[in-house]
Amino acid sequence: MDEKIKEKIIAGTKETIETIVFVVVMVVIIRFFIGEIRWIPSASMRPTLIEGDRIFVERFSRFYSAPKRGDIMVFYPPEEDIKTDVLSVFERLTGFFCKDVAYIKRVIGVPGDKLEVKEFSDGIFKVYINDKPIEEPYIMSEDDYIPCSVDMFCGPMRIPEGQYFMMGDNRGNSQDSRFWGFLPKERFIGKAVFLFWPPTRMRVFSHPEYKNLN
Repeated sequence: MDEKIKEKIIAGTKETIETIVFVVVMVVIIRFFIGEIRWIPSASMRPTLIEGDRIFVERFSRFYSAPKRGDIMVFYPPEEDIKTDVLSVFERLTGFFCKDVAYIKRVIGVPGDKLEVKEFSDGIFKVYINDKPIEEPYIMSEDDYIPCSVDMFCGPMRIPEGQYFMMGDNRGNSQDSRFWGFLPKERFIGKAVFLFWPPTRMRVFSHPEYKNLN
């Protein structure tokens, strides 16, 4: 093989490898420190999010603040085994071929809250925080709920330090903290801040107001 051709092949290969490494490093930095794109696979957050929606999930706020009541958060459920081998960590950091299961729900109870899900005789359900009912205009319906049973986490209960109570906005179709209990803070991936697809539903998620709960 001609020496010049060999040098060109070596130089081209080196440049390709450097480009790939740069792209991977940038993907890791963006996903870990800034945010990532997620799509909605289920109806558990209807009507706020519907199947097929694409959202941007920011990750930088976790470095300086804790999740707040009303935040829509992406997280690893408590029963999900998060593997820590090199390949799994690489897949998680880059998003390439990652098979980790993640949920998206709304923060309803924060550390220190006393929480209870109450059912009334007219079929209406309400969440009580510190013995006060909260207004939830974002949920699908107050009467479309999965009824509480003895093996569910419906309270009254006090949320421990570093733990959160998560619920889907579609209370009649959501596997959430009512079934698996409190969520450790370390399981959060990031906060949903922007719905960008489809364009007809594009919007920034506003933060609901909760008054006089302390």
